[in-house]
Amino acid sequence: MKIWQYLILGLGIILLAIQFVPNQLPEVSNENPQDLMGSGLVDGEVSNLLKTACYDCHSNTTKYPWYSYVAPASWLVAKDTREGREEVNFSQWTEVDMMDKLAILDDIIEEVKEEHMPLPIYLTMHSEAKLDDSQRQLIIEWAEAAMDIVVEEEDE
Repeated sequence: MKIWQYLILGLGIILLAIQFVPNQLPEVSNENPQDLMGSGLVDGEVSNLLKTACYDCHSNTTKYPWYSYVAPASWLVAKDTREGREEVNFSQWTEVDMMDKLAILDDIIEEVKEEHMPLPIYLTMHSEAKLDDSQRQLIIEWAEAAMDIVVEEEDE
């Protein structure tokens, strides 16, 4: 065998072996009574946009594609999902206090405006999550209006 054949064989063995390392994907739950979608703060097209562009990383209702179960891609998916939920988890929206909600909404405005979200690496496999300018503007306007509603709700 030539050296390149040994390298390919070795790489194949390594790729096979790493499949046995647990992927530690965050748990998925379809029972989320504290979810943003049930709060009355969002509906219609914005609801669909958030579910399509944000919910896989920022909620407990992640839909893991096939590659989420294949190392090393599974490690990246698990890391990004964990980090996304730590930043904001829409499945726990009603448990968040007013100041944190305002900070989240402000971050949404900034991240969407700057086109930092959804993450470019996510968009490579999820083209349906790419936001055009009008969709981006719709989310920004919703978040701005939602900030006023959150403050009003706190005052009641």
